Amino acid sequence: MSIAALIAWIVTAGGGFVLLGTWLARGGRRTSRFSPALIFGHFALAAAGLVVWIVYLVADTAALAWVAFVLLVPVAVLGFAMFARWLPTFRARAAAGADAPAERHFPVVVVGAHGVVAVATVVLVLLAALNS
Repeated sequence: MSIAALIAWIVTAGGGFVLLGTWLARGGRRTSRFSPALIFGHFALAAAGLVVWIVYLVADTAALAWVAFVLLVPVAVLGFAMFARWLPTFRARAAAGADAPAERHFPVVVVGAHGVVAVATVVLVLLAALNS
């Protein structure tokens, strides 16, 4: 279960990198409805949690599994906040103009897959922490 959580976390991170790269390439800091603190806070907490999870896998210390899970909670909250703010932009994508927010260019499949695999990651990390 711990390795499955790691794989899910890495897949989720891959999708996140695609979204972050798209956001940056499309002028995210200038055009986005997302604050940089929201974007980079989500990224930093997720990355920190992944590092803690890898250390947990090496050290096999139950406390580290719980620290990784606790780090995932605000990551999930921030991710849901971004998704909720992205939905109106997605729905209005037909009216794209030169001043379109950066997140309008997010690939819908990547957004969906990132969210679904992120939920799976949270569940797998919780189950692994409970079993540690």
